[in-house]
Amino acid sequence: MPGVPSSSIGRDPVPARPSDRDQVSGARLRAAILKLGRALRTTEVGSALTPTEFSALATIVRSGQIRPSVLARAEGMNPTMLSRMIARMTSTGVVTRGVDPHDRRAVVLQATPEGRRRHQELRDARARLLEAALEDLPTSARRAVLLALPGLEALADLLSQTGAWPVP
Repeated sequence: MPGVPSSSIGRDPVPARPSDRDQVSGARLRAAILKLGRALRTTEVGSALTPTEFSALATIVRSGQIRPSVLARAEGMNPTMLSRMIARMTSTGVVTRGVDPHDRRAVVLQATPEGRRRHQELRDARARLLEAALEDLPTSARRAVLLALPGLEALADLLSQTGAWPVP
């Protein structure tokens, strides 16, 4: 890691208390995550689904069944836009609409086997892309990324639990 002696790799070089440095780190972290996200969104697996539809499909797959209103909140979409997107996803065969078994008046969405297959293909393609990129990094940078994973996972969990970041 730049600015961190190699002997401190594996230790916590970040101060325990927030500081001005943490605010800069937050901005750098956000920029890096956005850049990674953009690079990964360009990875498609022979599908006509948009990145937004893939994101919604991922949320549906992970949920098993989900009401459209819950999906709209998770994806940060307005109901009209979501309704059009669901119609398109239903017509392409990746999602089905059903009746909520707990409230027969409500609709639930569920991924079809084709939708689950496309979701898994995209996840696998993106994982391969990241693994190849990791291999191309210098050893010290690759090690730093891998050592940061537990902290990044904890940060993602914290933000998703507080509702500050709807994780699909």
